[in-house]
Amino acid sequence: MISYLVVFGVSAGVAFVTTPLVRRFSVRVGAIAHPTDRAVHLEPTPTMGGLAMFLGMLAGLGVSRLLPFFDELSRTTSDPVATLVATSAIVLVGVFDDLKGVTALGKLTGQVFAAGLMILGGVQLLYFLFPGQGVLVLSADLAVPFTIVWVLAIVNAVNLIDGLDGLASGMVTIAAISFFVYMERFPGIAGGEASGAALVSAIAAGVSIGFLPWNFNPARIFMGDTGSMLLGMLLAVATVSGVGRNPYPPTGGDLAVIAIPIFVPLLVLAIPILDVLLAIVRRVRRGQRIAHADKEHIHHRLLDIGHGYRKAVLLMYLWSALISGSALAVAFIDSRLVAGVIVGTAALVLLGTLLPRLISGNGRRWGREVT
Repeated sequence: MISYLVVFGVSAGVAFVTTPLVRRFSVRVGAIAHPTDRAVHLEPTPTMGGLAMFLGMLAGLGVSRLLPFFDELSRTTSDPVATLVATSAIVLVGVFDDLKGVTALGKLTGQVFAAGLMILGGVQLLYFLFPGQGVLVLSADLAVPFTIVWVLAIVNAVNLIDGLDGLASGMVTIAAISFFVYMERFPGIAGGEASGAALVSAIAAGVSIGFLPWNFNPARIFMGDTGSMLLGMLLAVATVSGVGRNPYPPTGGDLAVIAIPIFVPLLVLAIPILDVLLAIVRRVRRGQRIAHADKEHIHHRLLDIGHGYRKAVLLMYLWSALISGSALAVAFIDSRLVAGVIVGTAALVLLGTLLPRLISGNGRRWGREVT
C-alpha cells in the first residue's frame, strides 16, 4: 500500500506543480476556450490542462519503476508500457483538438488508434465471468472489437461529463479510488502482490486530484480534450487490465455476483456512462447525429433546476461516491440484508437530493448563479 501511495503522491504533486506552467504555455500558444452558446463558462479560459496530468502520469510511471514493490509487475505484465503508449497517442489527438479542432470522426479515429496501441501492448479483454456460466474465454475476433468498444465508451463518457468546472477531474478521482480499492482486494493474475490495474488507478486518481484545485469553480484552466481523453484512457486501461484479463472470480457469497468483472467498472462509472446512454437515446429520438452537441447532459439539467455551478458539481460527486461505495459494499459484504440496506440508503439519498428541486419547479437558467 505504501508504494501505491508514493505513486499517487508523486502523480498528484507533479500535476499540481506543473499546471500553472501549462496554463502559461496554453495562453502563449492560443489554446483558449472562449464562451459559446454551448459552454457554461463566462470568461475566456486557458485549456489543454491535460498536459499537466500527462506529466503527472509520466512521473508516476517513472517512480513505479524505481520501487522494488513493482519489480515483479514490470517483469510479468506489459501494463505500464501499454499505458504509456496508448495515453501518449490519445494526448496527441487531444492537443491537436484543443489547438486546431478535430471533427467527431477524426477524434473517434484517434481514439480507435490509441485503443489499438493498448491492445498491441497486451492489454485487452480476454475473459468474462458470468454467474452460473463460469469463465467465458473470448476468441481473438471478439476480444479486439469488444476491447475497442469498451475503450471508446469510457473515453467518451469522461469527455462528455467535462462540462462544469472540476466535474470530470473530481468524478474520475472518485471512480479511480473506488476501483483501486476493489483491485487491492482482488489483485488479479499478475502473480505477485502488485496489480497493474491498481497502479494505473492510483495514477489516475493522483493526476486528477492534483489538477482539481486549479480546475474547481472558478476554473483557472480547463483540462480540454487533452485531459478528458487521457483520464478516460487511464480508466479504460485499469478496468480492462483489472477485470477483463482475470479468470478468477471475486471471493465472497452470492452477492459477489453483482461485482463480476463486467459490472464493477460499470457501477463505479455509473453516472458518466448513464449520461452517455441518455445522450444517445435523446439524439436518436430526435433524428440527430450521435455526436451532435447539446446542453442537456445531467450536469446541465442540475443547473436548469436551480443548482449553482458548485452545488451541481458537488451533487454529482455525491452521487458518484454513493454508487461506487454501494458497488464496493455489495462486492465485499456477504449479506443480502446489509448490502440491500446500503444500496437502498444510497438510492434514497440520490432521490432526496434531486426530487425536491424537480417538484418545486423553481429552476433557473444556468449562467445566473455561480456559487
